[in-house]
Amino acid sequence: MDLSTGQPRPVSRHWRVTGWLLAAVWLFFLNVPLATALHQPAPWRRLVGVAALVAFSVGYVLLFQWARKLRQSLLPIPVGRARAGLLLLFAVGLASMPGTGGDWLATLVYVAAAAVFLLPLGESLAVVVLCAVTPVLTSELVAGWEAEHGIVFAVLLASFAMFGVSQLAQRNSELRAAQQEIGRLAVAEERARAARDLHDILGHSLTVVAIKAELAGRLLDVDRERAAAEIAEVEALARTALADVRQTVGAYREVSLAAELAGARSALAAAGIAADVSTEVPELPQQWDQLFGWAVREGVTNVVRHSGARCCVIRVHPDRVEVSDDGRGPSTPEPSGHGLVGLRERARRLDAAVTVGWRPEGDGFLLRVHAPEDAR
Repeated sequence: MDLSTGQPRPVSRHWRVTGWLLAAVWLFFLNVPLATALHQPAPWRRLVGVAALVAFSVGYVLLFQWARKLRQSLLPIPVGRARAGLLLLFAVGLASMPGTGGDWLATLVYVAAAAVFLLPLGESLAVVVLCAVTPVLTSELVAGWEAEHGIVFAVLLASFAMFGVSQLAQRNSELRAAQQEIGRLAVAEERARAARDLHDILGHSLTVVAIKAELAGRLLDVDRERAAAEIAEVEALARTALADVRQTVGAYREVSLAAELAGARSALAAAGIAADVSTEVPELPQQWDQLFGWAVREGVTNVVRHSGARCCVIRVHPDRVEVSDDGRGPSTPEPSGHGLVGLRERARRLDAAVTVGWRPEGDGFLLRVHAPEDAR
């Protein structure tokens, strides 16, 4: 979730493609009704059977992707729309009957699996039972149709497997929500701390300044010398308050690599992310120590808030620092944000380079800050 807008962050292209494959790969098992439709002697039966199966496949994949996108965005699945989608999916599968005959029953496997992924537990169980008993009932009611016990077994097996997938998706959604809440609370706590410090610094000084300014205004026509003295004190108080603010802001902006590494371990542990952090830190000039500290802070902040990672690796070398994770990776070819913009500005002052993108392994996110050749 983007904390600046409050909206869920877009899912990376890698995970979108994976989602399509997860839904589409199981359509291979529609090969039996498809073969039956293609071997129909009547052209209209072939057309109806193939068209209905293609429409069924597209509808199943779209329905699965719709539900998956809602889960990833931490949004509830509308039960009414889910019911309508399942009913339409069942109707399209039933419409293939002129071309597929009794083999249309294979579509019930997908209807049952989709119900488990979309509907509450009680309703999905009812749909699974109906899909399981339909092959048995049709063999009794339709002359020439044999009992499809293989379909019954497939319905139960697919439903059980989809139940495991849906539970895993639910746990992942809860974990992402917890990580986003941790990030939000960390930002809120930092803002509250800054507000408290600034209130303590400025509250008393500004109150005294206001009182003395009001007094000086009343004394202008009565005692100009005392009014001038009060105004001089107001000026002194204002300068003191300004110095205190600058000192406080400077304290916020002072960053050391050792402190940021320690904070990174704490933040990653709080977010439930395994931390692999360099234990030996080389001695660095002050400017590089601060820059590498900023890089660790920005990298770990992004890992905790946005990555969905299970592990974060931080490596510090004499000429570079690297923060990488095994999460979903960058959502755009050129990731940007307020933190990265600030980090690039600090690196530019030292002629250092900032690299962001995919890890060399092909997944996850990598942030690297490295010194120029003449500083190595």
